[in-house]
Amino acid sequence: MNYYLIAGEASGDLHGSNLIKELRKSDETASFRIWGGDLMAKAAGVELVKHYRTYDYMGIMEVVKHARLILNNIKFCKQDIQEHKPDAIIFIDFPGFNLKIAPFAKKLGIPTFFYISPTVWAWKESRVKTIKANVDHMFVELPFVKDFYEKRHNYYVDFVGHPLLDSIAQFKEKHTAESFKQANNLPDKKLIAVLPGSREYEIRENLKTMQSISEKYSDYQFVVAGMSRFSLDFYQKYITASNLSVVFDQTYELLKKSDAAIVVSGSATLETAILNVPEIIVYQTSPITFYLGKLFVKLKNLGLPNLIMEHQIVPELLQSDMNPKNLASALDSILFDEKFRNEILDNYAQLRDKLGNEGAAGRVSSLVQKYLQK
Repeated sequence: MNYYLIAGEASGDLHGSNLIKELRKSDETASFRIWGGDLMAKAAGVELVKHYRTYDYMGIMEVVKHARLILNNIKFCKQDIQEHKPDAIIFIDFPGFNLKIAPFAKKLGIPTFFYISPTVWAWKESRVKTIKANVDHMFVELPFVKDFYEKRHNYYVDFVGHPLLDSIAQFKEKHTAESFKQANNLPDKKLIAVLPGSREYEIRENLKTMQSISEKYSDYQFVVAGMSRFSLDFYQKYITASNLSVVFDQTYELLKKSDAAIVVSGSATLETAILNVPEIIVYQTSPITFYLGKLFVKLKNLGLPNLIMEHQIVPELLQSDMNPKNLASALDSILFDEKFRNEILDNYAQLRDKLGNEGAAGRVSSLVQKYLQK
């Protein structure tokens, strides 16, 4: 089978790479054409059609700024699909782009699969109509999302478990706390992990405030979980604190060595919870984007751990609430209030139970083969 996969960010690249590995195990004839990242390219052993960093734009202002480029990428993707005529297309999250491609693929008669549902249960519920009409099979990562589609929209979907469980299960610690600090030239202090996002605009908008309280905590070293897609010079443009370091491509290792974390809202908040690290979820963006988002998003909380548990289990500071005073108060709570820390850890245990079992990528691979055979 010739599989065409489209992912649009770092997390999609990770989940896509695990899916490719499973497809290769179960389908000896598997070949791949990929929009994604380095992990997917390595798993498939092919060159990318395009790297997600060339088309990964989020936020209203970012999308408007790059509208022409986005439209050109959509046009090129359609042409590429028509030229290569894949046996199946697997969309991995990234709905703003993928739901523009799905109707085109459907018209060509290509089987369409969607792995990791768009957050239609939170906003843009109108997208369900497009999904029902153009996605043959949806694979969802959360039980309540299955209920949303089936009970509210009469659309059958498969619950496969959360793919982050696979990624974290594969992680093996390489260092003790001491050797990790030595390997990364960190001082012999307790660590606070700082996860400012995987996109340039997220880092630009959030890192300044995230580090603003670091010098009040002299017994701790704040450490940014850097991504090698960005240079050290890029991060240093936004770093002003003296006790803030950067380590690259060691997010899980850093989290396991940290007493707490400050995390920009996104999949990293769930990774932090699964790894059992008390966290503060933060998010700042342009005032226009935030205002327009509030008009459409039907959520009390933004962070995934709080959404999944249906109440706020960790502090969440958004937009104007994300300021040094509130950040320091929240960090004091998760560091020094033993009762509160224990409550967070208890809720994390319940959250992990809700996510299902490991093996999401394997289940998706098996279902894709099953549906294609039919």
